[in-house]
Amino acid sequence: MKNRTTPARFQDTAEARRRFGDRLDRLAPFLLRVDPAADAVVDAFASMPPGQGFRLLEAALARGVDAVPDAPAELRALFAAVDHVPLWVDWDAVDRGGTTFLRTGMLGGILLAMQALILGYASPGGNKPLVFSGRLREQAPRRLGETSRFVHAVSLAGGMRRSGEGFAITVKVRVMHAQVRRLIRASGRWKTELWGEPINQHDMVATALLFSVAVLDGFDKLGYHIPPAQKEDLVHLWRYVAHVIGVEQELIPGSYAEARRLAEMIYATQGAPDNDSRLLVSALLSHGINSSWTERQRRRAEQLLAIFCSVSRSVLGEDLADQLGVPRQSSLLTVPLLRAVAAASS
Repeated sequence: MKNRTTPARFQDTAEARRRFGDRLDRLAPFLLRVDPAADAVVDAFASMPPGQGFRLLEAALARGVDAVPDAPAELRALFAAVDHVPLWVDWDAVDRGGTTFLRTGMLGGILLAMQALILGYASPGGNKPLVFSGRLREQAPRRLGETSRFVHAVSLAGGMRRSGEGFAITVKVRVMHAQVRRLIRASGRWKTELWGEPINQHDMVATALLFSVAVLDGFDKLGYHIPPAQKEDLVHLWRYVAHVIGVEQELIPGSYAEARRLAEMIYATQGAPDNDSRLLVSALLSHGINSSWTERQRRRAEQLLAIFCSVSRSVLGEDLADQLGVPRQSSLLTVPLLRAVAAASS
């Protein structure tokens, strides 16, 4: 049964209860838990002159926090956490996981945008921090670009090592999340009783699952075969990314099977897409056309949109795609052709 303090977004249905039992009672509280270590850093930065805090963060990433004499205690505590490598981390598996994704090339990039991001937008509670940022259409290319750079950086060999670009970006994203939480709370418009805390633990782990389990599901649907061992490697990579980005250890799945189970539980309890979901998806799909300067560019963007929508509908499923307003396109050969290429490539 739903606790009276559980945010309304958590859909504790009879079907979800039948499938997952009391695990639902253990999942729901994570909607109200955030990242105290990163929040404390942002609070400390707020008392400094503009820009000084993030200069300290950059210095700590580049040289180590012990080499930054002006680092506040809150920043030192954060780096004590992120610099600690848990015993379960297998660096070879982390690198293999990244290689598995990078090897998929353009197909992986398409799924990142047309499946992972769109599934994130589909969550009517999880999408609210993005909506609060405003300017949905203007920000769509930036969100896509930043997400692509993040995923690419953590996937590079050595990217999640202490000196790697992926590690640095992950820590910056963690602090940025805390900054967004601070701004949203200060707005006075956030409704915790409906959505939980902004960028909460539940939604943070859900993002890691989008870039691992959800993308792997997309490869399966398109006929790109990834062996079970390589699926485990990709999940292991994102297990470590989740650790560095601030997800609590209890919530981070340790295997592909656990990750898939958690993803299914989150999806079963998140509710149907809302109008904000459709606005975000529309902004993502239309940014190529909206940024065209010439008629030739516009035609090219329309052709690509038809391809991307065909792929998206194939991996999302017709029902969810309809709920999200993904257009039905006439590129009938797109998905069969991609499946043939994917099968040959894998």
